[in-house]
Amino acid sequence: MLKKHFYTILFISWVVFITLLSLFSFSVLETKNRIEILYFDKIVHFIFYTVFVVLGSLFLKEKKKESFQLNISIFFTLCTAIVYGLIIEILQYLLPFDRTAEILDVLANTIGAIFGGLLIKKYLSLDRKIK
Repeated sequence: MLKKHFYTILFISWVVFITLLSLFSFSVLETKNRIEILYFDKIVHFIFYTVFVVLGSLFLKEKKKESFQLNISIFFTLCTAIVYGLIIEILQYLLPFDRTAEILDVLANTIGAIFGGLLIKKYLSLDRKIK
């Protein structure tokens, strides 16, 4: 049963993970002796939304099986990721959780989502069997 819904569970878990990390402040966990990496948060946004689109596409492939259409599924997942990223940024602006909305985060999310779409299209176009 778990094997049959592997990508469904993984995708939903990933969305919950992104939501929690995006909406709640973890400033209490910050240390004073940390290493600063330029634009690290934008790299994280890029990776989060790349994985979002990859897992979302695999989730749709798992659910649709024979009726799976690669381009339509990737486009749907890509649009969902971009809208989801916008909603998260709006919530960061509106909710009092010590988070700030940034337009560069939306840009990093969008570029990551597009990259994820290209990545999964290349992967699934190779006609590999996903077990």
